[in-house]
Amino acid sequence: MKKTVLALTMAASVLALSACSDKNTTDEAIITSKIGDITKNEFYEEMKSAGGEQVLLQMTVEKVLNDKYSVSDQDVEDKFKEIEEQYGESLDMVLAQQGLTKETLKKQLRFELLNNKAVTEDIEVTAEEIANHVKELNTELHVRHILVEDEETALEVTKKLEGGADFSDLAKEFSTDPGSKDNGGEYEWFGFGKMVPEFWTAAYNLEPSQISEPVQSSHGFHVIETLGKRDVEKDKEAKVDEDQIRQQLALEKAGENAAFEKVAQLIKEADIKVKDTDLKAVLDIFKDKE
Repeated sequence: MKKTVLALTMAASVLALSACSDKNTTDEAIITSKIGDITKNEFYEEMKSAGGEQVLLQMTVEKVLNDKYSVSDQDVEDKFKEIEEQYGESLDMVLAQQGLTKETLKKQLRFELLNNKAVTEDIEVTAEEIANHVKELNTELHVRHILVEDEETALEVTKKLEGGADFSDLAKEFSTDPGSKDNGGEYEWFGFGKMVPEFWTAAYNLEPSQISEPVQSSHGFHVIETLGKRDVEKDKEAKVDEDQIRQQLALEKAGENAAFEKVAQLIKEADIKVKDTDLKAVLDIFKDKE
């Protein structure tokens, strides 16, 4: 699910309920039958061995986040509606494939929103940065590119271009992009979000007719030429939510490791003790950050 944490399943809720019982009290049966009972402790031990560390880790992280930050039910519903609009009638099928229900998805959305608040609380985003991003959202690009597997080949292509070779001919010879190579590497006008971020950023920052140095993305290495830029026509102009943009830019500024580092700090401050010896290592992932 796009930008959505999907690790939490019904197992988390079940484990949470089973963990609430005191192991020193009577081991109450939760299933009885003529062939034998299943007790709370038996169930707890089985759940613990079937991914218990992962579930307990998520529950612990959510607890420390909930202690410091808050997310309203309306915030969760708004996020859920975005996903409903994105997937439409196929949402139920997508959830079923992930082993989720709408309620477990909402739990995950709450967790994601809490995490985002923690990551971005100290990040400043200026009005100028927001305005620049709005302009970017309302821009379309016309580009061509040559996609290759490695940087060495990309540098070879760049050198040939500098020597006067024809871009279109090189695209047909070198590019591994089946969608554009036979068209000289050309892509017609497209807007923000249609290409991988590295590609868009590089193309957007080029002046018309300017060619980039090799740009790495998840697809390989690109040599990009921006052929033109234009403003989106007024009737196509998307309505923008400045708060949403501010959050997005703050997350980008924070970087990939920010969430891990923030949670590590909160867990240290909470002085958490794991009482179950079988689960002692559940927080070891954060030890290097102490």
